[in-house]
Amino acid sequence: MKIQPLAAGASAMLLAAALTACGGDGDSETSAGAGTTITYWASNQGASLQNDKDILTPEIAKFTQQTGIKVKLEVVPWTDLTNNTLSAAVSGQGPDVLNIGNTNAVTFQSTGAFLPFDDAALQKIGGRDRFVASSFATAGKAGEPPTSIPLYSQVYALYYNKKLFNDAGLKPPTMWEELVAAAQKLTDPAKKKYGIVIPGATVNASMHFAYIFSEQNGGSAFDAAGKPTFTTPGMIAGVKQYVDLLAKHHVVNPSAAQYSDSAQAAGDFARGDAAMYMAQTSGINVLAENGMKPDEYGIVPIPAPAAGKKVSSFVAGTNISVFKNSENVDAALQFVKFMTSDEEQKILNKAYTTQPAVQGVPAAFTDDKEKLGTFTEVLAGQAKPLPLVPGIQAFQANVGGAAVALVAKAATGAPVGDAEVRAALEAAQQKMGAS
Repeated sequence: MKIQPLAAGASAMLLAAALTACGGDGDSETSAGAGTTITYWASNQGASLQNDKDILTPEIAKFTQQTGIKVKLEVVPWTDLTNNTLSAAVSGQGPDVLNIGNTNAVTFQSTGAFLPFDDAALQKIGGRDRFVASSFATAGKAGEPPTSIPLYSQVYALYYNKKLFNDAGLKPPTMWEELVAAAQKLTDPAKKKYGIVIPGATVNASMHFAYIFSEQNGGSAFDAAGKPTFTTPGMIAGVKQYVDLLAKHHVVNPSAAQYSDSAQAAGDFARGDAAMYMAQTSGINVLAENGMKPDEYGIVPIPAPAAGKKVSSFVAGTNISVFKNSENVDAALQFVKFMTSDEEQKILNKAYTTQPAVQGVPAAFTDDKEKLGTFTEVLAGQAKPLPLVPGIQAFQANVGGAAVALVAKAATGAPVGDAEVRAALEAAQQKMGAS
C-alpha cells in the first residue's frame, strides 16, 4: 500500500467543506436483504484493475448468494482513490462501502462523512477482539470510535541473499550493528556489488524508513497534540541511521540515490548486485517477477540498534469504511462482516500477498512457513501504526522529501552529519506549518 498525495490545496478545502456537507446520521438505512444493491469502491490491490475484478467478483458472488444483497463493484486506482473519496465526502454522492489506505484513516475520519464503528456497529461485524491489535490501531483516532476497519495488512522485513551470506560465513543480522558489518563485508564497489540497496529517490519509502528508524531511536514525529516534532534527537538519529548506509558506511551503490521506484531496488537484489533489501510482503511477488526463486533468499525482521527499541516496521495496509449517509447501512455492514470473515480473509490476503487483519487466520501468501512466521511476528509485536494525525500526507511529502535530498547529497560524496540532518528536518517541519 502506498500513501497517495492529495492534489495541491485539496486537503484543507475538502476537509472543511465535508464537515458540513455530509451530516447524515444514518437514519435513512433500510433493512438488508434480497433486492438491495450497494456500491463498493475497491482499491487496486492486484497487478491491474482487471486482476482485482477477477479476484473480487467470485467472492462478491458468494456474498450475494448468502445474503441476497447485490454489490456494484468499482476498482479505483490508488492515484485516484484519495481525491475521489474526499470529493464524495463533500458532495455526499459516493459509494456505500469503500477501501482506504490505512494511513488516511484519521484524515477521512475528520470529515465526519464516515460511519463510526461504535460498540453496536462493531458487534455487527464480530467485535473488536477479532482483529489483530496492531492492525486495528490504524482504524482511526485514538479515543474515538473508528471509521474504518482493517482489511489487508502489510509490514516490512529485511530480505537477504542466502548464497552471498553463506559464502561469506555470515548469519542474518539481529541488530543494526550486525547489519552494517555484514553489509560492509559484502560490499565490493569495484565489482559493483553492495551490501544493501535502498530506493533512494522514492519519497514514500524514504518516509517509511525515516519513521521506522526514528522509532527505533526513541523518536516521535508528532507530540500528543499532533504537533510535528521532527528535530528531536530520536528523529535526527533515525534519519541519520538510514542516510548513513550511503554517507558513512558506503554500503549502498550511489546510483541507488536515483531509484524513484522500489522495483528498481528489487531488481538489484534479485540480480545479486545487493545482498540485502528492505521491503513489504509484496516484495515476494516483485522478486518472483524479477526471476528470483523463493529459496534463494531469507527474511528476518529489520533489526534495531543494540540500545534501540524493537520496532521493525510500520503497519501498512488497506482498511474498509462505510459512508454514513448510505441508504443501505445494514447491508453495508453485512458486506464488511463478509470481507473480514475468516474465510474471506484467508482467500483475499493470499491473493494479494498481504496479511490477514483478524486473529486466528494464518497468512498464506507463500508456502514458505519461515517467511510467513517472520511477517506474522513483525505484525503482531514489532510494528507500529504511522502517526494517527490528519497531517500524515504532509509528513510523507516533507520528511520523505528531506530523506531523499539527504541521500542524494550523500551520493555526491558531500558530508551528511547531524547538522545536515537537523537542518533538513527543521525545513521539513517549517513546511508543515504551510501545509
